[in-house]
Amino acid sequence: MENNSNNLNQTNAPVANNIADDEIDLRELFTAIWQGKWIIIAITALFAVASVFYAINQPNIYKSEALLAPAEQDKAGGLGALAGQFGGLASLAGVNLGSGGGVDKTQMALEVLKSRQFTREFIQKHNILPDLMAVKSWNRETNTIVYNKDVYNKVENKWLREVKAPYTPEPSMQEAYKVFSQLVTANTDKETGMVKISVEHVSPYVTQQWVNWIIQEINATMRQRDVIEANKSTQFLMNQLENTKIADIRTVLYKLVEEQAKTIMFANVRDEYVFKTIDPAVVPEQKFKPKRALICVLGVLLGGILSTLLVLLRHFIKKS
Repeated sequence: MENNSNNLNQTNAPVANNIADDEIDLRELFTAIWQGKWIIIAITALFAVASVFYAINQPNIYKSEALLAPAEQDKAGGLGALAGQFGGLASLAGVNLGSGGGVDKTQMALEVLKSRQFTREFIQKHNILPDLMAVKSWNRETNTIVYNKDVYNKVENKWLREVKAPYTPEPSMQEAYKVFSQLVTANTDKETGMVKISVEHVSPYVTQQWVNWIIQEINATMRQRDVIEANKSTQFLMNQLENTKIADIRTVLYKLVEEQAKTIMFANVRDEYVFKTIDPAVVPEQKFKPKRALICVLGVLLGGILSTLLVLLRHFIKKS
C-alpha cells in the first residue's frame, strides 16, 4: 500500500509542476511592469502629446437642425374614395384608379432627399461644391470660410488638388454625394411621425442656410413631380373623355379631372407642400464636435495599454 501511495505521489508530481508552470504569477507581472515603467511613461506621454496635438488641430464642427411635420394629405377622399366607388366603371374606360394606398408621400420625399439626383441638383443650383469639398476652417471674426489652398483657389475659382485617374482636380458629383451624405441626415420619429433634418459643417451659418435650402428644395421637388404627373393624367383623362360616350364613365372621368385640378391647385398655393416647419433651423452657438477632452483621454489610455503590453511582451520573450 505504501509503495502504491508513493507511486501515485510521484505520478501526480509532474502534473502539479506543469500546472504551476502554466499559472500566471501576478507578482512577476507587477515586477515586469515596474521594471519597464519608464518605457510605459515615455510611450504614454508620447500618445498624450499626439492626441492633444490632433485634438487641437481638428476644426470645430457645428450642427443645425429643423423639426418638420408632414403636411396633411387628403387620404379619406380624393382618388381613394373614387377608387372605391367607381373603380369598376373606370376600368372599362382603361383607367386604373388603384387602391388609394400608394407610397407615403413623406417617406418618398425622404428617399428623394437621399438620392444622387437631388444631391447633384442641390449642389449645382446653390454652387456649394467648394464649401463641401475644399473647406478647411471657419473664420469667426469675418464669418468667412477658409479653403484648403492645395485643393481650391477661391480667387481664380480653380481646383488645384492632385489626384490619380479616374478622378479629376474638380471633384465629381459621386465624390460630392458621399461627403454630402455624411453631413446631412434626415430621421423620422416612429412615434410622432415628425421629421428632423440636420446639417454638420465648420461654419454655423452654412449649417442653418443648408437646412433651410434643403427644406425649400425638397418641397419644390415634390411639388414639381406631382404637378407634372397631374398634368399628364389630366391630358390622358381628356383624351379618354373624347373617346367615351357612356354617361356614367364620363362622370367618373370628370371627377378624376377634378381631382387632378385640386392637386395642381394645392401644389401652386402651398409653399410647404410636403413638410411644414415646426421648429426652424438656427445658427448654433456651441460646437457639436470634436470632443477634444475625450480624444485626449482615449489617447492616454491607448498609449498606456499598448506600452504595458509591449513591456510584458519583451519580458516574456527574454524569459523564454
